[in-house]
Amino acid sequence: MSLIKEKNENTKDYILQKDKTTKRTGGFIAVVLIVLITAVIASGYIFKWF
Repeated sequence: MSLIKEKNENTKDYILQKDKTTKRTGGFIAVVLIVLITAVIASGYIFKWF
């Protein structure tokens, strides 16, 4: 089983596909993770954990 499907391949036996939904979801997850990491760092400085 391959990990990423190219547009010209016909089979559906892939985990990720190169389409708008996968790209948008990946971008959304990346933004959420960056916000969460920033929030943890900021709260560490506010509560003087660092």
